[in-house]
Amino acid sequence: MRTTVNRRALRTAVVLAAGALVLSACSSGGGGGGGATDSAGPGQDKNVAANYSLGTAADSTGPAPAPSGAKKGGTVTVLQRDAFHHLDPGQIYYGDMLISQLLYNRTLTGYKIAPDGKVKVVGDLATDTGTSSDGGKTWKFTLKDGLKWQDGSPITAQDVRWGIERLYASFETDGPQYIQQWLSGEGTSYRKALPDGPYDGKHLPSSVLDTPDDKTIVFHFLKPHADVSFATAMPNVGPVKADKDGKQKYDNAPFSSGPYQVADYKTGKSLTLVRNQGWDPKTDPIRTQYPDKFEISFGHQATDSTRRLLADQGPDKAGMSYTNAVAPEMVEQVLKDPGTKSRRFIEIQPYLDVINFNMDRLKDIKVRKALAYAMPSGQIIQQIGGATAGQLATNLISPSIDGYKASDPFGKKAKPNGDPDKARALLKEAGKEGQEIVYAYANTDVQQKVSVVVTQALERAGFKVQKKEIDANVWDNSIAEVKNGFDIFRTGWGADWPVASTVVPPLYDGRVISDGAQNYAHLNDPAVNKEIDRVNAIPDVKKAAPEWMKLADKILTDDVPAVPTYANLQFSLWGSGLGGVKYHPVYGYPDPSGVFVK
Repeated sequence: MRTTVNRRALRTAVVLAAGALVLSACSSGGGGGGGATDSAGPGQDKNVAANYSLGTAADSTGPAPAPSGAKKGGTVTVLQRDAFHHLDPGQIYYGDMLISQLLYNRTLTGYKIAPDGKVKVVGDLATDTGTSSDGGKTWKFTLKDGLKWQDGSPITAQDVRWGIERLYASFETDGPQYIQQWLSGEGTSYRKALPDGPYDGKHLPSSVLDTPDDKTIVFHFLKPHADVSFATAMPNVGPVKADKDGKQKYDNAPFSSGPYQVADYKTGKSLTLVRNQGWDPKTDPIRTQYPDKFEISFGHQATDSTRRLLADQGPDKAGMSYTNAVAPEMVEQVLKDPGTKSRRFIEIQPYLDVINFNMDRLKDIKVRKALAYAMPSGQIIQQIGGATAGQLATNLISPSIDGYKASDPFGKKAKPNGDPDKARALLKEAGKEGQEIVYAYANTDVQQKVSVVVTQALERAGFKVQKKEIDANVWDNSIAEVKNGFDIFRTGWGADWPVASTVVPPLYDGRVISDGAQNYAHLNDPAVNKEIDRVNAIPDVKKAAPEWMKLADKILTDDVPAVPTYANLQFSLWGSGLGGVKYHPVYGYPDPSGVFVK
């Protein structure tokens, strides 16, 4: 999964054994303390496999548990920095939009978050987490009774089929691709199975995707998959009503299956969500419907949202931000204010930030290695907020991922602010002293500060830096263009579930390079592609875990498509007039699905 102006995922290792999913524990990513305290440290890491389990059919029934003191009414004010690029669930993969779609979009399965952060994968639209057969190649889901659209019409298996088949259309570029690829082929080859989606009356054959009746969906995958219950929790594996599907226009007017629906959307400015009268809480184990509406506005830098939420006045008293963290320069002020202790948390996120090297432009590995040695990870962390915002990263896999093993090929622990002498020596060996680097970054307050320390570090190492400031509202799309004209730029990614198969293939498989895809460095190493296929074929995910780690380390040292900088932390603050705010470990941000106005 992608973070906002980065990117992201989930974590729980699953093993295919006798057709059943078995959860396996993995080591913690660190951390300590208790979250919303007066400490500057993060809470206990909730992004580990031991924190996740598969729920039962009973766990999949509604209504969702009521937070203490919950009541109906009021308006939640949401202050966001970046405008949403998509409302269409098929196109959603960034943290801010992942959080927002929870309110109006339901999927076959989903994540039931307990107050202590424990996560159960449960049936959302489905009665349970699915039933597998044929050694894990065939998966069957049954829809619950009483599911309705915002117009009161029933949600059917055919709506789910339409929602999946439209993902094959050429305009659907930004969302997850697991289900499509598992059904119809790797990379972007799956599109050949239904190149125009379902819009010309064609459908996938029943031998691939079957809806034998209004309540049943059957997936026939090309290979066995143990982790289907997690893939079907992605935002694009849900229903779309055919007569409401405006193709690209669906981005502005998605039809709601969740507790809220779009009332007003001003692109780039604001989004208003109001109650969906068709939603039945008895069918939903995940979401509630306490506030009358959510008023989401864009264009708020972290300093603005922090100042307003700290002041706790007027509409901001019932205010929050999905993804804006406490501004770095205001961290100490917030921590020292005793009135914020019950309305803030610091949590370890599943996201890992890297600086990508565009291998289409930076073809000399010595230049890429020089950039890796020169990158001032420690100084970057200080600019984003220090200990409340990030922890030093030294390899391409998050510590929360099963199979994680520490490595540090570029000596970041010993020299967190970079090694300019080593970098300069590599440039000299390559005959590239004075190499010009086009460095792209978003025009946010924080990234403008980061750009200063990165530029200084690269210049100390012998590079010439051409800075390219990009509007934050178009940043995500800009970096996802194959021919973006940039040499280096940052992204963040988190596993979609705590297995590195949701990290290494989407980021480093050369066969997925395309506009909107996530191989940002454009690494296309045949040996890497072959090894991805080999490890992907290991049916026991627990056994595959160390193999993914070995491959990630090999990619980092032998190809150097990026340099890791830090693992993300989220320091969130909200108004004293809100209750029911909790951390969503899967998406790494505050969860609005149980929020109420006091």
